[in-house]
Amino acid sequence: MMSLIVVGAIVVSIALGYKTKINTGFFAIAFAYLIGCFVLDLKTTDVVKMWPISIFFVIFAVSLFYNFALVNGTLEKLAGHLMYGCRKFPHLLPFAVFLAATLIAGMGAGFYTVLAFMAPITLLLCEKTGMGKMIGAMAVNYGALAGANFMASQSGLIFRGLMQTAGISPDTAFVNSIGIFASTLVVPFVVLGAMVFFTDHRKTMNNNVSLAERPGAFTRDQRTTLWLIVLMMVIVLAAPLLHLALPANKAITFVNSKMDIGLVASVFAVIALLMKLGDEKKVVAMVPWGTLIMICGVGMLISVAIKAGTINVLASWIGTSLPAYLVPLAMCVVAAIMSLFSSTLGVVTPALFPLVPALASSMAIDPLLLFVCIVIGAQASAISPFSSGGSLVLGSCATDEGRSELFPQLLFRAVPIGLVAALLLTGVLSFIL
Repeated sequence: MMSLIVVGAIVVSIALGYKTKINTGFFAIAFAYLIGCFVLDLKTTDVVKMWPISIFFVIFAVSLFYNFALVNGTLEKLAGHLMYGCRKFPHLLPFAVFLAATLIAGMGAGFYTVLAFMAPITLLLCEKTGMGKMIGAMAVNYGALAGANFMASQSGLIFRGLMQTAGISPDTAFVNSIGIFASTLVVPFVVLGAMVFFTDHRKTMNNNVSLAERPGAFTRDQRTTLWLIVLMMVIVLAAPLLHLALPANKAITFVNSKMDIGLVASVFAVIALLMKLGDEKKVVAMVPWGTLIMICGVGMLISVAIKAGTINVLASWIGTSLPAYLVPLAMCVVAAIMSLFSSTLGVVTPALFPLVPALASSMAIDPLLLFVCIVIGAQASAISPFSSGGSLVLGSCATDEGRSELFPQLLFRAVPIGLVAALLLTGVLSFIL
C-alpha cells in the first residue's frame, strides 16, 4: 500500500507538471514532504536532507563556468565554423549538425541550451537545402543528447551522481558513464546513416554549396574561453583515467581522490571572471535553475520511495516476472514510454537507476547494460512533441504550418525509428555484456 502511494505521487507529479506547465520538481518536493513526514513519520530534517546537494552543486558549478562560452558567443561561432565546413557535402549535413551539437553539448552547454540555439539554425538550413525537417530535428536532438552525455558534461555528471547514489562506486560509475556516452553515439550514426543513404534524402536536397555563410574569426576572449574549456576537460578526465590505468600509483590515487568536477569548475569560473570573459550577471542568470529544481525535487521524492521500499518492490516484481534476457529490453521500453511525456534527467533516470543494482545482482546482469538500456530507451523518445526535445524543436519552427507538418513526423516516425534502433542496440549489447 505504501509503495502504491509513492508511485501514485510520482505519476501525479509528472501529470501535474505536464498539465499545468509548472516545474514537476515543485510538486515532487510537496509530495516528498507530505508523504515523508505524515505517512512515513520521518523528521522534517530527514526530508530536507534528501535534497541531493552533491548533484545540485556539480550542475550549478559546471554550468556556471560553461555559461561564459554562451555569453561571449564562443559556442555559437564554433557551431557556425563546423557547419561551414560541410558546405561542399550538403547531403552529409545531418552528420554535420549532429557532430556540431555533440561537440558543443559535450563542452558543457547541456542538452536544453544546445537545442535552444541550434534548432532554429538547423530548421533554417533545412529550408535552404531541402533537407527533411524530421531528419534535421533528429540530428540536432541526437547530438545535443549525446554531447550532454559526455562524462564531463551535464547529463553525464548527473548519471554518475545517480549511479553513486544507487550504491555504485565512483570508479565504476565513471566507467559506466563512458559506456552510456559511447552507446548514445552509436545509435545516431546508425539512424542518420540509414536515413541519408537508404532513402530519397539526397535527391530532395538541392546541393546548394552556399548553405552556410563563412563565420568570422574567434575573438581573443573566445579563444581564451575555448582553451579554458579544453584545459578543464583534460584535468577532470585525466585523473580518473590514469587511476583506472594505474590503480597502484599512490600519487595518482591521491590526486584522483581530491578531484571533484564541481570544485574544479568553480576555480575555472573564478579565473574566467578575473579575465572578464563574460558578464557575471548574465552568466549567473543562465544557470539552468529550472532543471536543477526538477532534478533535485524529483530526487527527494525518489528518496522517499526508497525509504518506503518502493524501489525494492518494483525491482523484485521485474526480477520475478521476466526472464533475465528480457529485462534489458523491458527497461529500454519502460524508459522510452516514460520519456514520451517527461524528462530523461528529471524523471526517467532518477526513477529507474535505483532499480539497477538489485536487478543486476539478482539476475546476474551487468549493471552497465541496464544503465545503458535505460538511457538509450529514454532518449529514443526524447524527440516526442510532448517531451523536452521535441517541444523545443517545435518551438523553433517559424510558422504554424511548419509545426503542424513536423508534429506527426516526430511522434509517429521519429519516435518509432529511434525506439527500434535502441532495441536493436540493446539486443546486441545483451550478447556482448
